Amino acid sequence: MKADRHRHLAERITRSVARCGDGDWEMTIEAAMLAGTHWANHALHCRAVSDPDEDIVHTSMLVVNTLRKYSIVEPELLRALGEIEELRPLYVRGDVEGGPAAAERALALLAEIAAHARQAETSTTRRIS
Repeated sequence: MKADRHRHLAERITRSVARCGDGDWEMTIEAAMLAGTHWANHALHCRAVSDPDEDIVHTSMLVVNTLRKYSIVEPELLRALGEIEELRPLYVRGDVEGGPAAAERALALLAEIAAHARQAETSTTRRIS
């Protein structure tokens, strides 16, 4: 998928999740992860680190060398996305208390990810193969 499509989807999901309330923490965390993944792909495509047909689905599913390559260029973005992914098993699939606070954390991380991705639009990075 091309960078501009990832941005469009990330923005659309972010607008939708803003309608969720405190009791919707599972959906908020899921949406933050999905939007964050689109932002990550947007940033990596803008920086020419990944091709449009090379999209992240989950950071945990990346080959170690690919994750390292991406982390050289976008370390904070990938750290934040990884943190959102770590919330999912506990609060979306599990029954750990503190769901509303975890959802707030996921939204804060999503804001960080979006800021990094927007910076990538105006930056150029040489391609890392």
